[in-house]
Amino acid sequence: MTINTNAIVSATEANQNFSKVARMAEKRGHVVVFKNNKPKLLVIDLDQEPQIDMTEDEKFEFVAARILREHRAAFEELAK
Repeated sequence: MTINTNAIVSATEANQNFSKVARMAEKRGHVVVFKNNKPKLLVIDLDQEPQIDMTEDEKFEFVAARILREHRAAFEELAK
């Protein structure tokens, strides 16, 4: 992947102003977050970036699966 130098932010900046990073990702398709002068994270706009081509239903399923995985114990307790 080629990194556009206009789509780079530091981890500190991303932490302090995530809304700016999100707007950049919407405008450019993705943003690379650097930590200790190395690329660490990739923030992508799922509607624009061809790397992850998902339907709206697949996006919801992806997020739902993550929520279920992270909070499985709570859901199991509620199911009792």
